[in-house]
Amino acid sequence: MDNKKCNPNIRAIKLWHSLCSQYFPLMFANAVFANLSPFFNIYMSAEIVNEISGARNKNTIILLVSITIFGNFFISIIGGILNREYGHKTTLFNQRESVLFNNKTLTLDYDKLENAEVRQLRRKINESAMINNHGKQLLIDSINSLVNNIINLAFAAYLFIEMIVLIIAAEFNWAALLFAGLIIVLILLNVWMDSSAEKSVSKISNDLSQTMIDENRIGESLDCYNMGKDVRLYRQDKLIMNIKEYTLNLHKKSFKKLFDNNFKVHIPMSILSYLLQATVYIFVCIYAVKGVFGIGSIIKYVGFTQRLIDSIINISNITAQIKYNTPFVEDYLAFFDIPRKMSQGTLHIQKCAFYQQNAVDYEVEFRNVSFKYPSSDTYALRNISLKLKVGERLAVVGQNGSGKTTFIKLLCRLYDPTEGEILLNGINIKDYNYDEYMSAFSVVFQDFKLFSFSLAQNVASKVDYDKEKVESCLTEANFGHRLAEMPDGVDTYLYRDFDEKGVEISGGEAQKIAIARALYKDAPFIILDEPTAALDPIAEFEIYKNFNEIVGNKTAIYISHRLSSCRFCDDIVVFNEGRLIQRGSHDTLVADTKGKYYELWNAQAQYYKENKAV
Repeated sequence: MDNKKCNPNIRAIKLWHSLCSQYFPLMFANAVFANLSPFFNIYMSAEIVNEISGARNKNTIILLVSITIFGNFFISIIGGILNREYGHKTTLFNQRESVLFNNKTLTLDYDKLENAEVRQLRRKINESAMINNHGKQLLIDSINSLVNNIINLAFAAYLFIEMIVLIIAAEFNWAALLFAGLIIVLILLNVWMDSSAEKSVSKISNDLSQTMIDENRIGESLDCYNMGKDVRLYRQDKLIMNIKEYTLNLHKKSFKKLFDNNFKVHIPMSILSYLLQATVYIFVCIYAVKGVFGIGSIIKYVGFTQRLIDSIINISNITAQIKYNTPFVEDYLAFFDIPRKMSQGTLHIQKCAFYQQNAVDYEVEFRNVSFKYPSSDTYALRNISLKLKVGERLAVVGQNGSGKTTFIKLLCRLYDPTEGEILLNGINIKDYNYDEYMSAFSVVFQDFKLFSFSLAQNVASKVDYDKEKVESCLTEANFGHRLAEMPDGVDTYLYRDFDEKGVEISGGEAQKIAIARALYKDAPFIILDEPTAALDPIAEFEIYKNFNEIVGNKTAIYISHRLSSCRFCDDIVVFNEGRLIQRGSHDTLVADTKGKYYELWNAQAQYYKENKAV
């Protein structure tokens, strides 16, 4: 049977059991001993009272007290050990589950990360868990509560049956049957009413959950300091507060509905519950007076009959809770069910094969490649065919939106072509081991990201790193002067999310760090995808000039709608509206006065004349 067709809650339990096989058995064992302690104490207390109010045999009393003391000692020791182990396994389970969830995010096909529905699904899972505890944690807590109540029910049912058997054996008549039947009917009414109330409350709670998620998203815009400048300059505070007020009103309406509903069901439920308790007390006391069982048994039977009732009601509530939490568990599992469709390949790549001195015949070929993004019907690239010799310099130019970055995403296998194929030395890149192929590229995208970690960790992308190499790469990326001002050198934290002494950096400085990160990776392909957009054209020219010397024999691809990189390249390709429209050297292309390159070059020529830029 297809695993996806199983009950979502069962699937989730199987998944979690695979993460920590001892977690659920320890949960059960811990629950047994947690519920055994009150059962044992009430039972033994009743027996001691019965003996004191009855035969008063000294030896029997001493025996019962000794059993109580040593029994509690044994239960306490075993229960403490189990509770400690269960706590350890709970921590381990939560860690492994968190790793599993994050690893799924990190290994998704890149197109899924750009998919709005996938991003919304992951956000919904996180926000539902954080705000209202729905999803994974609620199911775990419900299972724990269910196990505890089932075990408590088993202990209570044992004493309830014992009580009924004693009564029937001593005096079987219609009055006994009437009382027993009345208790059962009242229990069923309590369960039915409580279940109906839980159903109503769960529906309102789920609506409230979504309202609070929406409200929380508005709150994020108020807390994010990066938005503070725009909020103040464009007076977006009024817009935000209007939306905030709207969500608060929805919040108040939902809570009022929840409180009104609770008030309506609370009074009849309380009356029914008290009526049940009174019936049980009368029933037990009557037969205690008749001598069916000792006075101490009143404690035992009344106490555990009430526990029996509470357990049945709780089990009913928990079952309803699990039912209404199921959609959130389905969302959780749906995230793990997202398939990884990109071929992972099996062929191995030798890194050195990409270096020019060892790869005279190696080349990358785009053969009739077309591509459109999954959410679009329009082609971002159309019929692209070109060959690139390993070890060459290639400039990819064109206006914004011409397809330059998409070309690089395909080369790096962040996406696979919609049509056509990309070959490395005559072999489709899909056939190469995916991770090995990706490791061959150091790319600085225009929308690169730095983390709130130390400068060195951002450059090395590792916890452990070569400090001298980090400093060297930062110097080569023209960040040396700023590095000298850092209070803790390469160990200085960027931004202040994790360290109040963290350093805020400018856009241009961030780009230099990103370039240093590409150098540290030391991959045979190095690609700059407009990473210098925050720099002025002359500063950009200097970056490219230095970078061209740094890359040595590596294959370098420069992408820009500005043309400073073209002076250092063997080959230039020009994109326009998703098509490759020109290719050649700078001199050849600029000589074509009707071509797109000539148009772009002359529009920017004042930045690149010899007397200004070199």
